[in-house]
Amino acid sequence: MHSYTQATAALARGLADLCLDRLAMRAPLDNTRSPEELLARAGQTVTATGIGQDEALRLWEDVLAPACLSTDNPRYLSFIPAAPTKAAAAFDMLVGASSVYAGSWLEGAGAVFAENQALGWLASLAGLPEGAGGVFVQGGTVGNLSALVAARAAAQHRRGGRPPRWTVLLTDETHSSVKHALESVMDVDVVLLPGDERGRLTGVALRDWLATASPEQRESVFAVVATAGSTNLGAVDDIAGIADVATEQGWWLHVDGAYGGAGLAAPSVRDRYAGIERADSFIVDPHKWLFAPYDCCALLYRDPVLARAAHTQRAGYLDPVTVEGDHGDWNPSDFAIQLTRRARGLPFWFSLAVHGTQAYAEAVEATLCTARRGRELIDAADHLRLLVEPDLSVLIFERIGWSETDYAEWSGRLLAAGTAFVTPTRHQGRVCTRFAIVNPQTTEADLALVLDSMR
Repeated sequence: MHSYTQATAALARGLADLCLDRLAMRAPLDNTRSPEELLARAGQTVTATGIGQDEALRLWEDVLAPACLSTDNPRYLSFIPAAPTKAAAAFDMLVGASSVYAGSWLEGAGAVFAENQALGWLASLAGLPEGAGGVFVQGGTVGNLSALVAARAAAQHRRGGRPPRWTVLLTDETHSSVKHALESVMDVDVVLLPGDERGRLTGVALRDWLATASPEQRESVFAVVATAGSTNLGAVDDIAGIADVATEQGWWLHVDGAYGGAGLAAPSVRDRYAGIERADSFIVDPHKWLFAPYDCCALLYRDPVLARAAHTQRAGYLDPVTVEGDHGDWNPSDFAIQLTRRARGLPFWFSLAVHGTQAYAEAVEATLCTARRGRELIDAADHLRLLVEPDLSVLIFERIGWSETDYAEWSGRLLAAGTAFVTPTRHQGRVCTRFAIVNPQTTEADLALVLDSMR
């Protein structure tokens, strides 16, 4: 299995050809399949003697790959799509073939150096001070969890102990993974504060809570989470107002920009992030709106020393890579909950290095322009109603008069026909739908086609 033979060479060429074909084509939308359908077509693929490389490759190409939706299709408008650049996708192939371990500087110095330059650009976009830094992790869930673990450790060290219970302040629009990480993983209490008319957490809401909270409740808080582009609505919280209160109270301010943080690259919306430069930690997922392949979340700390104190793992076998002090080699595994890690930031770095940051700014601006045109189409349509004023590139709206069943049937028809992938959602208890536009190849005509299908 580990020798490079003529058969291996043939397999590699076949896979390379498939990769080149995929890079060259418009991403197919494809469709999902049931377990029964896939079992009937693919059969049992894992056997004692193997099915051979030709058959395994055929099954992937003909049966399994078409049962995976392509998130980079321009009409994949649900959840938060992805649209990796060709350079990033191509370099990801090399990363996969290279067997680079990127958890320590000792073993992956070149990869870590490159990743840190990409992280440096993101830190500069957010206005974080010189010396800020962090690590690329799997996704926003791991990024948020790692940041909040560091926040709790810093609070416990600063206070010289811990209260009976720890608490973090959120809203209903905070990503569901944050609440889950706090309650189910960290065993931390969550207080959900009311958002404003667009679901945004504000400094006023924090002050209102403080005015009624008991001394014990106030003492239990160690962090507040602001959202820079909520998943469902695309709204950016009142980060400056939140930062004011967090500073006064000595709370850690974490900003979840998994989707919306990419908007920092666009001058037209940069003002909406006022206050983000005061964050203690910040995440953004390049695999969402910064055109990297899955999976890639950038986790940044204002003071990486605090994160290192929380996350560095100690063991005899790790002595050769353990770094003491504030300077010296940079071990990515010291800044998040994982030890083993793929160099998942490299495809993002490579694309940045190839195209330059200005190209990224222009691509993000292009998607914002498409979103504005989509909003105009919704406003002009008698059968549609915009539900929330958009901050970024998410449009949430309703088809007037439709029931939950109507939305579900319409969504299913679009996908079955290969037209688009748009799913229902809910806002303030009512069923509706939304567009999440992060692909520069999505056009006004694509949006018009979907909106016309709702007549």
